Amino acid sequence: MKFPEYDQHDGLGLAELVERGEVSAGELLEACIERIEARNPQVNAVVHTSFTRARQQLADGAIPDGPFHGVPFVLKDLHGEDGGQPCTSSCRMLANWRAPQDCELVRRYKKAGVVIVGRTNTPEFGIYATTEPELRGPSRNPWDLRHTTGGSSGGTGAAVAARIVPLGHGNDGGGSIRIPSAHCGLFGLKPTRGRIPAGPYRAQSWGGLSIDHVLTRSVRDSAAMLDATHGADPGAPYTAPAPARPFLSEVGADPGKLRIAYTEEPLFGDTTDPDCVQAVRDAAQLARELGHEVEVARPAFDRTELVRAYLFLVAAGVSTGVREAGHLIGRTPRREDFELATWMFKVLGDSVTAAEYVTYHEIALGSHRTLARFFDDWDVFLTPTAARPPVQLGEFALNPAERAFARFLDSPASAPLRSQKARGVMMRVIDEMARGPLSATPNTMLFNMTGQPAMSTPLFWNDQGLPIGTQWVGRFGDEATLLRLAAQLEAARPWAARMPPNLR
Repeated sequence: MKFPEYDQHDGLGLAELVERGEVSAGELLEACIERIEARNPQVNAVVHTSFTRARQQLADGAIPDGPFHGVPFVLKDLHGEDGGQPCTSSCRMLANWRAPQDCELVRRYKKAGVVIVGRTNTPEFGIYATTEPELRGPSRNPWDLRHTTGGSSGGTGAAVAARIVPLGHGNDGGGSIRIPSAHCGLFGLKPTRGRIPAGPYRAQSWGGLSIDHVLTRSVRDSAAMLDATHGADPGAPYTAPAPARPFLSEVGADPGKLRIAYTEEPLFGDTTDPDCVQAVRDAAQLARELGHEVEVARPAFDRTELVRAYLFLVAAGVSTGVREAGHLIGRTPRREDFELATWMFKVLGDSVTAAEYVTYHEIALGSHRTLARFFDDWDVFLTPTAARPPVQLGEFALNPAERAFARFLDSPASAPLRSQKARGVMMRVIDEMARGPLSATPNTMLFNMTGQPAMSTPLFWNDQGLPIGTQWVGRFGDEATLLRLAAQLEAARPWAARMPPNLR
C-alpha cells in the first residue's frame, strides 16, 4: 500500500498531516481509493463510489478548510442524501433514484472538510441488525469474513474497521450505530434525540427513534464531528439541550467519580452469551479501577409493552418508507420491488390505526420518564451492547414459517387484518420477532425510545478474535459525561491500533 501510515491515523490525525503539509489531501484520497480497490471486494462495504467527483473537487480547491479537511469519508446508503448521488436504502425500487440536493447533515459534513468517496451497504430500509441486503449482498466482518458486521450501519462499520476510511456516517433507529461498532471493534455514539439535524427530507425518522452520527476508531473523531454537525436545522420540530462547551473539549477532561449501574441481563431479550457477560464484567472492573462507583442495578419497565410499541413503530416507519419510495419515482410500490421481510413489516405497518400509533408513540416517549427517575441515582448505565457475539452470515434469514407468514400477509386472505383474530395473530408474530433476530441485540432499542445518548466501546475481544462491545448510557442531553468517560477508557485500554487480521 502507498502511504501505509494512512491505516494508523484517525480522521483528525490525517487532517493534521494535511495542515502541516506532510501529505496532501489528494494523496489521502488516492490512499483511500487504493484501499477500496484492494479491501472492499473482501468486505463489500462500499456499494457506490464517487472518485471522479472527489478528484475534481480537490483539483478545484472546493473542499472547505474544516476540522477534517481532506479526510476521506463515506455516507451510509440510507438517508444521508448527497445531491446528484444515489440514495437507495438498499431497495430495488430506488436503485436508480438520485437525491436532488444535499440533506442538512451532509451539508455540514462537507463544511467540516471531508472528501466523500462513496456510499456504504445497509439492510433494506435499515430494518435488521445485520447487513445482508438482496440488492447488494452481505457486508463481511473484517475480523472474520464469515460473520456479520451488524446493522444497519454495517457497511460503514466494515469500511472503518478495514481502514478504508477513518470514520464514516451511520444512523441509529434501534442500535444501528452501536451494534456495528460493537461487532467491528469501533467506537460508536448515538447522540441525544434532536441533537443532529434531520431535514429537509424528513422532520424525524421512525417517529423520532432514529438519529444520525458517525462510527469512528477514536473518541475524539466522534466528538469533533459532533461539534461540526449538531444543532437544529430550520424548521426542526425540536432540538436537544445545548452543550455547555465544545464536545471535543470533553475528551481528556476529568469525568470525576461516576456512579455507574450495570447489568448482565438483556433488556429486551431472555439470555446473554457468556462472552458478552464476560465483556460487561470486564468493563465494570475497569471502571472500578479508574475510580468509579460501580454496582449491579437496572431500571424497571414493562418489557412486553415496550417491545411491542417499538416493533409497531418500526413497522409504521417501514410502511411510510415504502410509500415515500413510490412517491419519489412516481409509481405505486409492488411486492416484487422489496424484500419479503420488508413487505411483511410494511403490511404490519399498514394495519396500525392512527389511534394505535399515538398509543405506541406515547408508550415509547413515556419510557423516558421511567429511565429519567433511574438516572436520579446513577450517572451512567452499563450493559453489553449486544447479547451475542457477531453471528455468522445467513443466521437471521427468514425461516420457512416466517416466509410462509409473509406470503400470507401479501395474499387476499389477509385483507381483514383488523379483525380480532388477525390482530391476535399479528401480536404473536410481533412477540416472535422479539425472540428471533432481535434477541441477539436486545439492549440498544430502549434508548432510541427514551432518546438518551448511548455509546458502544471496543474494550473486549473473545477467544475467537471477535470484538464484543459494551454500551454506556447517559442522561438525556449529557453526551459530555459519556465522552469524558469514553476518553478515559480509551486511554486506559487503547483500542485504535488493534487491526483486523489479513488486511491487504
